[in-house]
Amino acid sequence: MAKTFKYGAGIWATKTGSSLAYNDQNDNYKPLPFSVTRDSIATRVNKQGLIEVVGKDKLRIDYTDSDKGVALLENSSTNILTYSEDFIGSYWLKLNNVTVSAEKVISPDGTLNASQLIFDGTSGGRIEKGLTGLTQGADYSVSVYARVSSGTQVVNFGSVNDFEYTLTTEWQRLTSTEAENDSAGYPRLKCNDAATIEVWGFQLEQNSFATSYIPTSGSTVTRAADVANGAGNEQVFNDSEGVLFANIAALADDGTNRGITISDGSVNNRVTMFYTNVSNAIQVKVVVGGSNSLNSYIAISNISLYNKFALKYKQNDFSLFVNGFELIIDTSGNTFSNGTLTELAFDRGDGGEDFYGKTKEIGYYDAVLTDAELEYITSYRSLNELVTELNLNTL
Repeated sequence: MAKTFKYGAGIWATKTGSSLAYNDQNDNYKPLPFSVTRDSIATRVNKQGLIEVVGKDKLRIDYTDSDKGVALLENSSTNILTYSEDFIGSYWLKLNNVTVSAEKVISPDGTLNASQLIFDGTSGGRIEKGLTGLTQGADYSVSVYARVSSGTQVVNFGSVNDFEYTLTTEWQRLTSTEAENDSAGYPRLKCNDAATIEVWGFQLEQNSFATSYIPTSGSTVTRAADVANGAGNEQVFNDSEGVLFANIAALADDGTNRGITISDGSVNNRVTMFYTNVSNAIQVKVVVGGSNSLNSYIAISNISLYNKFALKYKQNDFSLFVNGFELIIDTSGNTFSNGTLTELAFDRGDGGEDFYGKTKEIGYYDAVLTDAELEYITSYRSLNELVTELNLNTL
């Protein structure tokens, strides 16, 4: 199997402005870096399990759900709450006999900056922030890191409604997404029992899912969108045949188009797979000279889990394998003239419909693979790999 493009699979090299893909055929190493831009700082979970800040224009390798790391690409988002870690001041209301003890415990970023909320058992005890100027009917996601000092504790958390969560002594991120029913919102954490609850990193964003933590200390802060494109060249990609492989997960089933594409820098010549505005579906396309040689959708049980895709293209021979099964077959269509395909990008080919998601691995083969080989590269080859890749719980 001639794999001429490799990215990820636990091998990461990033610096400001680039993230390294490569071709190491015949012991001849050739770097094929992505160009990376993000006009702001952002956060990630590092190998030690701590939240840390990553500088502007640097791709984040995140270890939240993978010990080998994943490339994390996110849309732009703003933390509307202007004090995400300071709960002792007047910004946050402490109601029904709740008191705050600041900087008492180690937070998820590894420093002594998390607060303790002391509830005395008064019904409706809570910490909250009343906000105005929100967009009625829009989705907002509220999140916070929380744990209890000992044992377990049931709390209520939300912005419109109060949802029940059970805290333990381990940090967990509570998240809730709701449509605001008017222009005012009240992100809050409530406890009706006597308990000491430790909190850090409150966030409210106008988004249909909670994104990575955005720290604030006196003003709202916006994390810019991640962009990664331009890896490869015409020597890497075969215009007449090949296979694009991806082991990826969407951030959410949010009804937007998010693509990974080999192209000439346009939408007129491209091999692409992308999550679509159809719920839990992936679309694959091969477009030659502006005409579709392949254009198919397939349902996926859950695009937010990691799925392995292999898209094969050859004259009159196209297919898509997903997690070990061939789900799309098309035996009619053209491929490209020599020198057409020049780059791989996390978008639809022309810079639109950027891919936002988590990437464990991208690979490209410059010759078609057999069905047995395609089944093999997209399969989970042990129970342990299946459990790990899909982040399953075992009994």
